[in-house]
Amino acid sequence: MCGIVGVVGRNNAADYLLDALRRLEYRGYDSAGLATLVDGKIHRRRAPGKIANLAKRLEAEPLSGSVGIGHTRWATHGVPSESNAHPHASQNVAVVHNGIIENFQELRAELEDKGHKFDSETDTEVVVHLITQYLKEGLSAENAVQRAIGRLDGAFALAILIADREDLLIGARKGSPLAVGYGNGEMFLGSDAMALAPMTNRITYLEDGDWAVMSRDKVTIHSRDGAVVERPIRLTSVSGAMIGKGEFRHFMLKEIYEQPQVLGDTLRTLFNPVARSITLPDLPFDLAKIDRVTIVGCGTAYLAGLVGKYWIEHLARVQVDADVGSEYRYREPPLTPGGLGLFISQSGETADTLAPLRYCRSQGQHIVSVVNVPESAIARESDAVLPTHAGPEIGVASTKAFTTQLMVLASFAIAMAKARGAIDSKTEARLSTALTEVPSRVAEVLSADAHIAKIAEEVAQARDVLYLGRGSSFPLAMEGALKLKEISYIHAEGYAAGEMKHGPIALIDEHVPVVVIAPSDNLFEKSLSNIEQVVARGGKVILISDEEGCRRAGKNAAHAICIPRVDPFVAPILSAIPVQLLAYHTAVLKGTDVDQPRNLAKSVTVE
Repeated sequence: MCGIVGVVGRNNAADYLLDALRRLEYRGYDSAGLATLVDGKIHRRRAPGKIANLAKRLEAEPLSGSVGIGHTRWATHGVPSESNAHPHASQNVAVVHNGIIENFQELRAELEDKGHKFDSETDTEVVVHLITQYLKEGLSAENAVQRAIGRLDGAFALAILIADREDLLIGARKGSPLAVGYGNGEMFLGSDAMALAPMTNRITYLEDGDWAVMSRDKVTIHSRDGAVVERPIRLTSVSGAMIGKGEFRHFMLKEIYEQPQVLGDTLRTLFNPVARSITLPDLPFDLAKIDRVTIVGCGTAYLAGLVGKYWIEHLARVQVDADVGSEYRYREPPLTPGGLGLFISQSGETADTLAPLRYCRSQGQHIVSVVNVPESAIARESDAVLPTHAGPEIGVASTKAFTTQLMVLASFAIAMAKARGAIDSKTEARLSTALTEVPSRVAEVLSADAHIAKIAEEVAQARDVLYLGRGSSFPLAMEGALKLKEISYIHAEGYAAGEMKHGPIALIDEHVPVVVIAPSDNLFEKSLSNIEQVVARGGKVILISDEEGCRRAGKNAAHAICIPRVDPFVAPILSAIPVQLLAYHTAVLKGTDVDQPRNLAKSVTVE
């Protein structure tokens, strides 16, 4: 998770910024940097590696100025370097950015035609030059920023400095979170309250589409359409877990809402935005020569692996076995040397995943892990690590760890398919571009939160809930059922929709809600048939689909949760958000301990 900090104050900004960046180290990063205005001019200090390297740089080359911005980030692709580190800047504008600008290539081409020279291959730099261009055209700083952010497609959080404006700091958000902190004669900006904790306990969380114009004594917040709006100022405790929850009632809800940002952070480490291609970390083996993949995980990680199985088999045309770790470790299946073992774990310490890893190693398999903790045991025993950049996940029920695992697996499937010649560069670009749209589309799904909470009122009355899905939506049906069981204690089962008539249909009556995950893909007609069979038996269907699917289902669905239309390849990632929210709101209504459900632990490190 990249981190943003900003300050417009009366004291040395660099000191504030460096201290705040240290509080964001928990998010993970591989470079850091900051910028301040000195006599009206933009000055930067950046360094790859740990914040200690940036601190040494500042010790050797001190930076004055009372207004500034800072950032910790994962490099988009290639090795971490100073040129990849934020802030990006021109003579007139400096920017730090979380998220992905989907239409940066079109904007970059337009700006290059106008004579702008780019120093990096990042999408962030187009924001710098776009604002710079509007300043050249005579717009005020505030109007230039408003016009620029209005042209950005994607999910983003931005902190912006303007040369010669030493009493101005501008923040903007769409999808990725951003908070304003109120001080005495100084104002602060941060990606979360943790960054701002020692400086202020008065926080305003910007809403989606907001942009804030900040001076030392005043903050003016504008909505998406430019209207001045009021957002509540909240008092937060500077110590204890509540500051980690921010404005949210539970960690789980906070982590659900962090998904636009962490999905973008994860993709940025794998996606080359200029080439529209996926670049994996260096692997000590040739992907093109792998003819069998074994995926192992437990719980939600196993279900992510099932989606990965669909993706890899469909795109790369490689046989994939997906298994539950606790079963695989005792089956000891025969393996041909030279295959690939792909191990998925949020903590990287799951005992039932680590044991199969060691078995696969003993059978001559190459080992790759998908983990959220790069220093974990599973990561240390792997040939290569594909990290999910979800940041700490406090809620026991996995949310952002699951969707970032899906993002990594989707990227891996594309890379493997390309390496094997199963897809061409054009298809790779199309699928990769579809992934870049996911963060902003997830942000759109989150806007249905209140609607989903209303539907949860009916689900909370049920004793049993059935989830159905086909193709890559089948694992999402199982994930939805797992989430509901975990935190609401309602019995729920996830089935392949085609299996309904082989048993589960006996459960259906007017008291059993049936959640159907059915994007309008090539399997939708079959899913629609299943929906009609449920309705014929008195069942109430809760449909999760795109607008086209919701329209075609019509009155057969008692409730419809419409998600944006996306490439079917990435639909499972979007479908995860409604099932998470439905489980969350049901659990809240049931009065359970959402973040720490009974009998469960975050990481299962013993059998």
